[in-house]
Amino acid sequence: MPQISLHAPVGDISISEEEGNIVALDWGWGRDQASTPLLKETVKQLNAYFDGQLMRFDLPLKPFGTAFQQRVWKHMCKIPYGKVHTYGVVAAALASSARAVGTACGRNPIPIIIPCHRIVGAGTLGGYSGGDGLGTKVALLRLENADIVA
Repeated sequence: MPQISLHAPVGDISISEEEGNIVALDWGWGRDQASTPLLKETVKQLNAYFDGQLMRFDLPLKPFGTAFQQRVWKHMCKIPYGKVHTYGVVAAALASSARAVGTACGRNPIPIIIPCHRIVGAGTLGGYSGGDGLGTKVALLRLENADIVA
């Protein structure tokens, strides 16, 4: 599976591609580096995002997860840049529970690109499973000038 890594403001990240789709974004520097046109485009879009010049990613994604997780991740992609939704609001939209939405957020295999950082708790930021945890979530929301309590 081709993978490429880059230095980002939230730490080193590695992006993985499978069959012409982005399937993972992980923190840390990947052991094997292989550049493809899609991975180069992903790095370009991530750099533009971190530079404040890209508000919506346009990449083929294929995150692996349950049907419910897929629904949550699809909903996340509809949350506009710089905006946040609560776990409860997303749960209501999907006829689910806030806890189930939180679990799906924590299992998001392509964070940043599938913006789980835009889902927060009611009156709290909630958690974040990537990078430095909550510090990374705050950094991403501040990058987007989101109205947050931190």
